[in-house]
Amino acid sequence: MDELAELKVKYDRLNLLYQVGQVIHSTLEPQEALQLIISEAVRLMRASSGSTVLINPTTGLLEIHAAHGLPAQAADLRLRVGEGITGWVAKNGKPARVGDVTKDPRYVLLRPEVRSELAVPLEVQGQVRGVINVDSERLDAFTPADQELLESLAAQAEAVIQNTWRFEQLRLKARLFESLASVSQAINSALNLDDALNVITREASVLMHAKMCSLMLLDDTRQWLDLRASFGAGEAYLRKPRLAVEESLLGVVVRRKKPVQIAEVQTSTRYQNVEVAQREGLVALLSVPLVFAGQVIGTLSVYTGQPYSFSDEEVRTLSALAELSAIAIEKARLYERVVDVEEHLRQNEKLSALGLLAAEVAHEIRNPLTVMKMLYHSLDLNFPAGDPRAKDARIIGEKMEHLNKIVEQILDFARNTEPELAAVNLNAVINELGLLVRHKLKNQHIQLVQHLQHDLPLVMGEAGQLEQAFLNLMLNAAEAMPDGGQLTIASHTVRQPDDSAPTHVAIEFSDTGQGMQEEQRNRAFTSLLITTKAKGTGLGLAIVGRIIEAHRGEVTLESKPGEGTTVRVLLPC
Repeated sequence: MDELAELKVKYDRLNLLYQVGQVIHSTLEPQEALQLIISEAVRLMRASSGSTVLINPTTGLLEIHAAHGLPAQAADLRLRVGEGITGWVAKNGKPARVGDVTKDPRYVLLRPEVRSELAVPLEVQGQVRGVINVDSERLDAFTPADQELLESLAAQAEAVIQNTWRFEQLRLKARLFESLASVSQAINSALNLDDALNVITREASVLMHAKMCSLMLLDDTRQWLDLRASFGAGEAYLRKPRLAVEESLLGVVVRRKKPVQIAEVQTSTRYQNVEVAQREGLVALLSVPLVFAGQVIGTLSVYTGQPYSFSDEEVRTLSALAELSAIAIEKARLYERVVDVEEHLRQNEKLSALGLLAAEVAHEIRNPLTVMKMLYHSLDLNFPAGDPRAKDARIIGEKMEHLNKIVEQILDFARNTEPELAAVNLNAVINELGLLVRHKLKNQHIQLVQHLQHDLPLVMGEAGQLEQAFLNLMLNAAEAMPDGGQLTIASHTVRQPDDSAPTHVAIEFSDTGQGMQEEQRNRAFTSLLITTKAKGTGLGLAIVGRIIEAHRGEVTLESKPGEGTTVRVLLPC
C-alpha cells in the first residue's frame, strides 16, 4: 500500500508538472513567461511567495524579473552572485533547501514572516543564468520531493526562456530592420548636409532607444574629429573639445574601422570626457565608423542613460545605419558641390554676357561716334587765337578720339573670346549637364528624357562655351515649366540627300512649357539688349546664338503658346 501511495503521489506530481508545462508554454512573451513560471512554482510548492531572479549580463548582479507574493520594493533588490541564499545557489549551481531561514546567515530578509526557503538554479544552455526560489511562512515547509519537483520545473523553464528569448530576438531583429528601412528613406530624402546629419542623429536615437546620439566627421587633415550633429546632447557635451584621432577612443573606431562599445563610460579609463558624461548622465556607449568607398569619414555614436551591453544584432543594425548615413552624407556633399558648380557656371554666364554686351554697346557707339567725328572735322572749326572756343573745340576733338580708343579696346577684347577649337563629344557634355541640373529639375517636378545617338560624331568646338550654351537652354526650359513637365534632349547626325557621310550634328532641346508668342520668337536671338521674357535680362538665348555662331553652327527655334518650345542646334562634324 505504501508503494501504491508513493506511486500515486508521483503520478499526481508528474500530471501537475505536465499541466504546468502546458501553461508556461502558452506564451512567447518573456516577461509573461517568467511570471507564469513563478506563479505556478508557488502554487505547486504551496508556498507563500516566490521570485524568478536572473543575472544581469552587464552588471553581473542578480535582479528580480518576476515575483509572486513579494512586496513592491522587492523589485529594487540587487544581489551580488554569492550574496544571500539566492546568490549562493547562483554561484555554486546547486539547490538550497533551508528549513529555518532565521538560523541561516546567508539569508537576506525581504519578508519578516518567511521561515523556510527553497531555491534551485535556473540554467540556460548549461550555464547558470538565474535562480527560482519559493518561500513559506512555515518551518521545514519543503521536502526533497518538492525540491525535485522545483528542479523539474526549472528544467522546463529553461526551454521556455530559450524559446521566448529567441522569439524576442527575432522580433527585435524584425523591428530593427523595419525601422532601418524607414530611417534610410528619411536620411536619403535630405539633400542639405546639415539637414542630413540632423536626421541621421535623430533617427539613430529613436532606432536604438538611446539617450543621446552624436555624429563626428573627420576634418580635411584627417587628424581631428569634429562634432557636426547631435540629438539629445546637453550644453556640456556640445562644448567639449574636438577629438584627436591618434589619442581618443573614437579615434580607435576610425583607425580600426570597427565598432567599439563601453558599458560604463563614467568609470572607463579609455573615455576622455568622463566629467562630461557624468554631467550629461551618459553611461553605455556604442560607436561605429562611417565608411564610404572603403574610407572612414567619421563616427556615429549612441549613448544610453544606464549600464547596458549592446547585442551583436544592435551593433550590426547601427553599423548598417552608419553605412546608409555615409552614403547620404556623401550625396549631400556632392549636391552642395553641384550647386556650387552650377552657381559658378551661372556666374561665368553673366561675365560672358557682360563681355558680349560690352562688345555690342561698343559696336553701337562706334557708328554714331564715327559720324560725329566726320561732322566735327567737316565743320573746320578754326577760331582766332585767344578765342576761348578754340580750346573747347580742341577738347571736343580729343575726347572723341579718347572715346574711339575705348571702343576699339572693347572690340579687341571681345575678339579674343573666339573659341579655341578642339574635338568635343556632345553626348558627354549633355550627360554631365544632366547630372548637374538633375536636382533642380527634380525639385521642379520636371522629367529629363534623353535620346542620344550612341555613335554621334565629334564636333570641333570649345567644350566650356558649348556647355554654357546648352546649360542656358536647359535652364530656360526649366523656367518655362514652373509647374513641372518634361524636358527632352535628343542628338543625331544630319546627312545631305546625296551623301552618305554625316555633315552636321543636331542637338534638340524640347520642353512642354508655356511656349512663346510670335514676336518673342522673332527676336529671341537678335540682341543682348532685348529680352523675350517679362522678367529677366534676355542674355540667355542671345549668348546661345553668339556661341553657336562662333562655332560655325546655327540655332533655330520652334514654339507655340501653350505647346512648349523646341530649340535645335546644328554644328558641323
